[in-house]
Amino acid sequence: MTSKPKAKLAPLPWIEIIVYWMLSFGSHLYSFYHLHRFSKEHEAGLKREFHLEDGLLKGYKRDLSDFEWSFWTEWAKKSLLWTLIGHGLVSRLTSFFYPKLRVPALTLYGLLAASNVLGIKGVSVLLVHLGFSFSVAQLRKTALSWTCSLLLLSTLHIQQLQEIQRGWYETEEEYYLLLFSVAVCGLRFISFSLEHCWSPLDHGGIVQLCWLFSYTFYHPLFYNGPIITYRDYIEQMRRPAEESDRDKSAFSYFVLRSGRIILWWCIAEYMIHVMYMHSIQSNETYLEILPPWALGGLALALVQFFFVKYLVLFGLPSMLATLDNLTPPKLPRCVSIMYSFTGMWRHFDEGLYRWLIRYIYVPLGGSRHGAFYNMLATSFAFGFVCLWHGGHDYLQYWAMMNWAGILVENGLKFLLSSSFVHAIVEQNFSAAMERRCIALLSAFSTAMLILSNLVFLGGIHVGRIFWKRVFVQGWSTILPPMLAFLYCFAQIGLEWTSHPP
Repeated sequence: MTSKPKAKLAPLPWIEIIVYWMLSFGSHLYSFYHLHRFSKEHEAGLKREFHLEDGLLKGYKRDLSDFEWSFWTEWAKKSLLWTLIGHGLVSRLTSFFYPKLRVPALTLYGLLAASNVLGIKGVSVLLVHLGFSFSVAQLRKTALSWTCSLLLLSTLHIQQLQEIQRGWYETEEEYYLLLFSVAVCGLRFISFSLEHCWSPLDHGGIVQLCWLFSYTFYHPLFYNGPIITYRDYIEQMRRPAEESDRDKSAFSYFVLRSGRIILWWCIAEYMIHVMYMHSIQSNETYLEILPPWALGGLALALVQFFFVKYLVLFGLPSMLATLDNLTPPKLPRCVSIMYSFTGMWRHFDEGLYRWLIRYIYVPLGGSRHGAFYNMLATSFAFGFVCLWHGGHDYLQYWAMMNWAGILVENGLKFLLSSSFVHAIVEQNFSAAMERRCIALLSAFSTAMLILSNLVFLGGIHVGRIFWKRVFVQGWSTILPPMLAFLYCFAQIGLEWTSHPP
């Protein structure tokens, strides 16, 4: 989880780059086509076993097996989309007529919107967590603040409390919304507590509490993020408005970003209409009988859908935050050009990555105090992410795979940067050949990265079957061409990193 800048890579002939683009893009389309064929051939069986409903496109079914997508799209239609629009209107009106009241107005609006969705009892849970976190933070003891925060997060897994909270709502989805809200707000409470412990804030307790309320109930980021640290939030909220052309540029930004979000939503919906990847991954029989190209298409479709899904889920909140003069984390980078575990963590959920670096990795020593502290800090970071997501067995495997992947990558970087190995490489390889070797090593790293993501997205059984079919049974038939295509993916990723758009 280090963040050192990379040396500039050597350019390759343009014809070679074009070949890599063609093979990468063509392999995506061809594997998706085979997965589509398999989906249509087994549509009747999938419909009987899983929830396939009549699709928005005539002649197609819609796969609703991805809980997160179905959950948030239903809540968007019910209320969340409208409350986000309401937030934008309140922000615009107060900025124009009463700019000094903008932050209090947005805080009050966020509190009312949360109360409308979660109910008074649900918001009361958050207020209790907020009160405990604020009170303990006043003692300015980092260990005590961490202990309090972890205990509060652990209440999400106490069965007796779960049953009580479920009784507050008519549907299970309403209860899940409370869980998501408490989990995300838990990161905010930790951020406030540690910032206060490290550098006591320059205003009184009442003002601090008001800012904590504003930070907690800021509506666009309330339910699902992306994550902004407390320090960044208050600094950016205090920034003065920009020049007179701000409204014109804001309108152009709103139109363009809204169009992109709608396009991402259409792509996500199209994927679950033509490829039933989420239903297929839930059935081990289908995973065992998938043809090799369809198997590869399933892996690519699952990770690509996850990427597009979070473009939508983070896209609208980030747009509203930007219009409020905040600087939200960058949106996820396409997973097909991710060629390392480190890059995946740095560029997919940048907000969570920064949070982990600031509050766990760096305080525990990071890379400044040698390999041992680097391993320790990284293990604690992944341990926290695993716990925060729920601590289930498949999450433990996923966290261990990512931890091991980052350690191996860091070890290889250290080895290749040593004077002895560096001298051998310079004597025997050109700069272009050195880049090709890096891409080849990255292909193996990407294969493990995809495998870990499949465990995260589908569970242990999906990872186990992919490992068996690709790395054990298919080591001589499926693995070599897969690594060849992943080599092309890595070259595109390296090109993208060297020459970002």
